[in-house]
Amino acid sequence: MPTVKVRNLKNEEVGEVELSDAVFGAPLNEALIHAAVRNYMANARQGTSATKTRGDVSGSGRKLWKQKGTGRARIASIRSPLWKGGGNVHGPQPRDWSYNMPKKMRQGALRSALSERVREGRVTLVDGWTLDKPKTKDFVASLKELGHEGKTLIVDSLDNENLLLSTRNVQSTKVVNSFALNIYDLLYHEKLIISEAAVKELEQLLGPKKDTDAGDVAADKTDEVVPEKKVKATPKEKIKAAPKAEVDAAPVEAAAKPKRVRKPKAEASETVEIAEDATDGGDEK
Repeated sequence: MPTVKVRNLKNEEVGEVELSDAVFGAPLNEALIHAAVRNYMANARQGTSATKTRGDVSGSGRKLWKQKGTGRARIASIRSPLWKGGGNVHGPQPRDWSYNMPKKMRQGALRSALSERVREGRVTLVDGWTLDKPKTKDFVASLKELGHEGKTLIVDSLDNENLLLSTRNVQSTKVVNSFALNIYDLLYHEKLIISEAAVKELEQLLGPKKDTDAGDVAADKTDEVVPEKKVKATPKEKIKAAPKAEVDAAPVEAAAKPKRVRKPKAEASETVEIAEDATDGGDEK
C-alpha cells in the first residue's frame, strides 16, 4: 500500500497515511484514460455551430429569366449555392455531441490517473486547509510554502468558503470536492493537493464495495417467509380428494333424478280425420 506524508500549511510533516491500494495503487491504463478524456471533452461541447442552407437565406423564389433563348446559364433560384449570397451545402448544423460512458470505466480511469500521480510524487496530503480570512495573498503564500507554484488542483470540501473565495482570482489553481473530481482536471493540473477527509471520501467512492452488505441483504431475504400461491383444483382432483362415501353417493343421486320425457307427436291419421270432419261440415251447409 502506498504511503504519503501528511503536511500542514507551513510544510511541516505531521504524520503518514497509508492509501488504499485499490484506489491509489492501480496500474496505468492509457487507453482507458484516453477514452475517459474524449468522453469528458465531447460532453462539454456546446454543439451550437450552424450554417444557413438555401432554405434559410433571404431571396426571392421566382425564376430570374427564362430557361432558353437568353444565351446565359440556366438558373432556377437566386438562393442557389452556386450564387454569391446563396445557401451553404453540407455545412455544420446544431447537434448533441455527448455520449454515455460506463460508470466502471470512468471510475477505472480516475483510479489509474490518481495512482500515476502518486507514483510520480505529485500528490501532497494536507491535514486541513484553514484560512482565517478569504484573502488571496494568504492563499498564494501558503501555496509557495508547500512548493506548488504551477497548475495545482486542490481537492477539499466545498463548505470551506474561505478557501473558495481566496482561489477565485488565481487562474492556475482550481478547487473541487471529491464528488466533482474528473479525469480532465487530473491530467491538466500538474500537482495535486488532497485533504485527509477528501482521501477517505475518494476511497469510499472509487474503492471496491463491501460484500458484507450484500450478505446481510441475502440473509434477510432468506429469513422472510414467502407465502404459498393458491392453485385451483381441477374437477378430477376434487373427486380424488373427496371421501369415498361422497364419491359413492354421487352416481346414486344422479340415477335418482327423473329424466325428462318428451311428449309424443300427433300421428298423421288424427290430422287426416280432423281435415275430413271439416270438409263434411261444409257439404251439409
